[in-house]
Amino acid sequence: MDLRQRVCMITGGTSGIGAATAMALVKRGAHVAVVARTFRGETLESLKTLASAEDSEFLFVQGDLGNADDCRRSVDVVCSVLGHVDVLVHAAGHPFQGGLFDISDGEWLRAFDTHVHSSFWLSRAVAPHMIRQKSGAILLIGSAAGLRGCAGAIAYGVAKGALPQFARALARELANDNIRVNCVSPGIIRTPFQDMLTPEQVETNISSRIPLHREGQPEDVAHAIVCLLENEFVTGENFVIDGGMSMRMV
Repeated sequence: MDLRQRVCMITGGTSGIGAATAMALVKRGAHVAVVARTFRGETLESLKTLASAEDSEFLFVQGDLGNADDCRRSVDVVCSVLGHVDVLVHAAGHPFQGGLFDISDGEWLRAFDTHVHSSFWLSRAVAPHMIRQKSGAILLIGSAAGLRGCAGAIAYGVAKGALPQFARALARELANDNIRVNCVSPGIIRTPFQDMLTPEQVETNISSRIPLHREGQPEDVAHAIVCLLENEFVTGENFVIDGGMSMRMV
């Protein structure tokens, strides 16, 4: 897919992986709509300035993607202002801490609203627009925590683990309409998600858990996302970006 002049909707696009992806797509000449719960003026201003330099359009829509009505409204607003949607990258997310006996019922359900149900709501809202134009790409953000057991984050790991299967199931369903669906599963990426880690935990990750002995950067994930969007013969796949963390034996 040639991304120039394509309409790309990025959730969670004001920080971390979402912001890096939005920036990468603007640099490809895409029209970008960022949907996020939090308004971050500096990031949005940078995206707006770059879009103007690339002769592309930029739109910000405020919304909580853990809410079905906001998911549907966000898609409606993007289509109303920019005409349609060619690409959906669902990068909005939130860490949920706690093991089986620690996490509350409410937090367990909120983890699925934030990661799994939002993917369903957004896909069901955007797919009809893509079906009409017989083309489109949906990209979900999983996690290495969804591929292996992760102590102390049972809701987050289980919710993220559902996303590669959702991508496979949706890719099969939408393939006849030339709509591709893929997932990327990042490992330890230096974003606000990692701010909860102590210096000792960071050092353990780098020295013992990540074979490449460094944390990833949001741009590493954004580059992979762009490659998957541009490659028109990849669908139903989960691409792991974790410095080798999930493949190691010891």
